[in-house]
Amino acid sequence: MGNSATLSITFSVRREAVDPLQLQQLFDEGAFWAQNRSIQKLEQMLACSNPVVAAHADGKLVGFARATSDGVFRATIWDVVVHPQHQAFGIGRQLLQILLEQPQLKEVERVYLMTTFQQGFYEKLGFGRNSSTTMVLVQSEA
Repeated sequence: MGNSATLSITFSVRREAVDPLQLQQLFDEGAFWAQNRSIQKLEQMLACSNPVVAAHADGKLVGFARATSDGVFRATIWDVVVHPQHQAFGIGRQLLQILLEQPQLKEVERVYLMTTFQQGFYEKLGFGRNSSTTMVLVQSEA
């Protein structure tokens, strides 16, 4: 596979654009916290996540992010992953920017996420550290 600089990356917010088998492969190859998830569980996860964002290169899923939200006060971002061969090309940043612009998240007061090693990446996008591995983006003070 070529590098992302020469590939055309397309983004989709349609849940139907995410093939659970390709998602399983992406998690197994690029997400230590999400390896060995069953297809059945991934299908259930997709059905209960809104919004989701997928990045494809030449028809292959190379990036994914999802969230859950009450649409007003709180949201949590989950499972932000970019295939190792496609990292460092801005795909993760674009996944998060698209995710945060979705109606389910755009007006939410606080957006949370948990991360083990990528605090610096999320800080560049406006997230701030707190006393745990949870990070929060305060979008408005209510």
